Amino acid sequence: MATTVLVLLGSAVLIYFSCELFVNGIEWVGKRFGIAKSAVGSILAAFGTALPESVVTLIAVVFGSNAAQKDVGVGAALGGPLVLSTIAYAFVGWSVITFRKRRSQGTVIDIDNRKLGRDQLWFLIIFFFKVALGYVMFTGKQWLGLLFLVAYGFYFYTEMRVIDSHAENDLLEPLKFQPKEKIPRTFWIILQTAISLGLIFLGSHLFVGRLESLSLALGVPAHIVALLLSPIATELPEIINVLIWVKQGKEHLAFGNISGAMMIQATVPSALGIFFTPWLFDRYLTFAAVATLSSILFLWFTLRNRKLSAGRLSFAALFYLIFVLSFVLRYL
Repeated sequence: MATTVLVLLGSAVLIYFSCELFVNGIEWVGKRFGIAKSAVGSILAAFGTALPESVVTLIAVVFGSNAAQKDVGVGAALGGPLVLSTIAYAFVGWSVITFRKRRSQGTVIDIDNRKLGRDQLWFLIIFFFKVALGYVMFTGKQWLGLLFLVAYGFYFYTEMRVIDSHAENDLLEPLKFQPKEKIPRTFWIILQTAISLGLIFLGSHLFVGRLESLSLALGVPAHIVALLLSPIATELPEIINVLIWVKQGKEHLAFGNISGAMMIQATVPSALGIFFTPWLFDRYLTFAAVATLSSILFLWFTLRNRKLSAGRLSFAALFYLIFVLSFVLRYL
């Protein structure tokens, strides 16, 4: 048991620091190859920070040797959007309040309400469809996973065409592999990105392997452990990015990172789960889905009525708390 916990913690730390390397590298890839700044949060950073959760699902559903391991993948595919739509958005509100004296705009949240609201509506439609598939079984169901990949491809295309609405020059941190160079070489940019991807893959493989052992030791279904533990560990990069960007007054990047990561996790891991598992939900996956949908509906109505504030964002955490309480009460 102690060894399992230590390996879980170690692999989570590895995922986190590997993802930091990846985000740093992929942002320099964007700069070097002239990718629009508007896509830094929703595409580049989102891809890097959503990668751990997506790889957890990939390892579990593709390489899992038994039903318990595949259940971890399904739980991870639901757990990522759950944590992002509740804890991550709440962290934006908490960060705005915490750093209000350091921010030139105080507690004012500077974002495009219309665009963010549109992103949430797209997520709601895709997420509702993937949840609905969790309650039916029919021939050819696995091929519907292709629709989720097409949906993300469309989102990627539209985001890359968005015109920047913020004029400030977002400075990049020095490349980790060449910290003294203002303009790092392309070779080192690509090398850092490739190595970080490999480390994320390794950390995720270790994490999935030990989640099954932990679930057996606790007497809890594997996908429930994945819902509670895996997302908290693998969504740390989004949360850290929120703290940094909100403190700098760049909450548009924080929202873009969360929203973009949610779109990835609503499509890519779901497609993998539908391809390689029966994709059937029990009561706990249903609770997770309901909590996610409720939080996004709350945010969408808030954006639609133009009443977004730090305080209202903070309430998003309540939906996750309700989900956790339903789990705890079941096992008391």
